[in-house]
Amino acid sequence: MLDPQGLYELSADRSDLGRPVLLHALTGFVDAGAAGRLARQHLLDTLDSRVIATFDIDQLFDYRSRRPLMQFAADHWESYDEPTLTLHALRDDDDTSFLLLTGPEPDLQWERFIAAIAQIVRVLDVRLTVGIHAIPMSVPHTRPAGVTAHGTNPSLIVGHEPWIANVQVPASVTNLLEYRLGQQDLDAIGFAAHVPHYLAESEYPQAAEQLLISVSRATGLLLPTDRLREAGETVRAEVERQLVDNQQASAVVRALEEQYDAFMRGRGSNLLTEPTPLPTADELGAELERFLAEHRRQEG
Repeated sequence: MLDPQGLYELSADRSDLGRPVLLHALTGFVDAGAAGRLARQHLLDTLDSRVIATFDIDQLFDYRSRRPLMQFAADHWESYDEPTLTLHALRDDDDTSFLLLTGPEPDLQWERFIAAIAQIVRVLDVRLTVGIHAIPMSVPHTRPAGVTAHGTNPSLIVGHEPWIANVQVPASVTNLLEYRLGQQDLDAIGFAAHVPHYLAESEYPQAAEQLLISVSRATGLLLPTDRLREAGETVRAEVERQLVDNQQASAVVRALEEQYDAFMRGRGSNLLTEPTPLPTADELGAELERFLAEHRRQEG
């Protein structure tokens, strides 16, 4: 194992953590509908928190591939959007402590970073590590948001049926972290919310709400979701309003509903990778994407 010493600094004020859950929601990997970001920011905005660990970002971040933003004002540089990788301690609605790791997915030293997280897991007696993000799926916005669950032990995700069969995807730090923790007999799980592919570039609070509900069910934490639910209802109402006068786009949604309902009845197909008798995901979404984009331009 690579030596993680010098990669992070852990606060001495951690006496009230108990055996916490560690939730990580890093940026940089697939996050359709910004669901992971919305869930992460919602927790930080609504719950009491404090920083208990910081990472040496200069060792992990590639500034040239993801240049941070700077603000120029007339004749001087006014601000710099400094990247940070931070571990927060929060308390849920039942006053139970848990941890939240936020910041950019490391570009460099993945194995050393994972060794650092494993060390923190042991030092803080973390009972379960949970990752969250979201993926685009050929599902309609008129159906409940689903999640794909995975873990180092099947008993950790009881009640979640598979949505996806075998598939090869590019690696991410969050998925590699789960894999490495499992090799060390440490419990870890992950949830990927399903976002309608035609709304993947917009904020989709329904998926963020489903992520937090899934985390609560798996961990026993009481995480707030009311604001996300309200935001999701607003988004759905806006999409419905835009579809009223467009029969072709509405037909696209109906086709997705038929495909989704057939899948739920049989659970024998794969909404992510397998072909069906209906048009492909790209074909189904293209018209609706064009319609929504045109509508936004007209209102803009």
